[in-house]
Amino acid sequence: MKAILDHVGIAVRDLQAALTFYRDALGLDVDAPEEIVSQHVRAHFIATGESRLELLEATAPDSAIARYVEKHGPGLHHITLRVEDIDAALGQLKARQVRLIDEQPRPGAEGARIAFIHPSSAHGVLVELKQVAPAHARTVAPSHFVLGDVELISLSDGFFRLDGGSMFGVVPKTLWSAKARPDDRNRITLAMRPLIIRGARTMIVDAGMGDKENEKFHELYGVDRSRHLDHSLAEAGLTVEDIDIVLASHLHFDHAGGFTARDASGRLKPRFPRAQYVVRRGEWEDATHPNARTRASYLPDNYVPLADAGVLQLVDEDRSIMPGVRVRRTGGHTPHHQMIVIESGGKAAAFVADMIPTAAHLPDAWVMGYDLNPLEAMTVKHDFVREAIDRNILVFFEHDPGIAAGYLREENGKRSVIPAPINH
Repeated sequence: MKAILDHVGIAVRDLQAALTFYRDALGLDVDAPEEIVSQHVRAHFIATGESRLELLEATAPDSAIARYVEKHGPGLHHITLRVEDIDAALGQLKARQVRLIDEQPRPGAEGARIAFIHPSSAHGVLVELKQVAPAHARTVAPSHFVLGDVELISLSDGFFRLDGGSMFGVVPKTLWSAKARPDDRNRITLAMRPLIIRGARTMIVDAGMGDKENEKFHELYGVDRSRHLDHSLAEAGLTVEDIDIVLASHLHFDHAGGFTARDASGRLKPRFPRAQYVVRRGEWEDATHPNARTRASYLPDNYVPLADAGVLQLVDEDRSIMPGVRVRRTGGHTPHHQMIVIESGGKAAAFVADMIPTAAHLPDAWVMGYDLNPLEAMTVKHDFVREAIDRNILVFFEHDPGIAAGYLREENGKRSVIPAPINH
């Protein structure tokens, strides 16, 4: 059994007093609270490097945390060890006659499965075992948002994994690993979230990875397609025939792989048969003439068949694609990477693609090693974040495994995301 320190649990009586110390005096980042209803407790996680602190606040007088504070006062409550397979770990402990509080795992914070070991077997320390939620248990159901007269639906094409160091560039692992937990190959889980825009016409922005790659590719990138875009479209009440426009932020395989599909004979064809595909001309030129640095991300089967089928439309500049929907070049990630801005009813939203791939990438310097021009990526992101805060723009995160969309905030120089309420 391999175990890694995940976090240290601290029971608190006065949450605001605790935050005054940990957040204000120490300057640590406190995540949005999560209520674990079954345990009558509210958890506040604090990033401290590769492990975290967890402030535990009782929500009912009969909760275990309330009883602990009443008996012992506030302070260290437990340590949590992360394991790959909690069932196997419990089996191993039982075989060694270790006394357990939980014979079977139960639900914990962040969708994890947890179980506690009795302090009598751990030299007076309450030890929690934790198995993190698998990728497919994260946010995968279509998320519906209304923006004036426009409906926005964040879909899912499954999950994959990329090297954490590459995803965060020069940011030390001790910092980024507190936001995105790596696996034993240093890879972090990323979502693929195409966006449906239903207004004057029905548009999809990006289309995930698709189904054309082989088993070796899937193993390399840790691809999880137990649920994918076809599932997500169906749950949103749509089919590929309903799409009028396919709009590309850029043509990397995790964004454009779903643009094409193989028919029964194995021939490549546009996946959305009635749609026009809109791509920035400079991005098309770069994708069809890759260099040694970019070749691994640009896979011709994803987009060349579009030109052959006569459904490709190239745009040269920032412009309106349909009423209320505009493209804006960001550069940075690729020279012609673009974001999509949606405006309706005096409100605005933005699909930022790889300019801000996850909510963890909000700080200026947290840019990817994959970015071809990191200084441009930093500058453009800085300016956009300021705009998003000032204008209260709804921001869609294409790769965040837990947050489909939210509003950006900044307090005392620290940025955060407030997840947007979903319309059902």
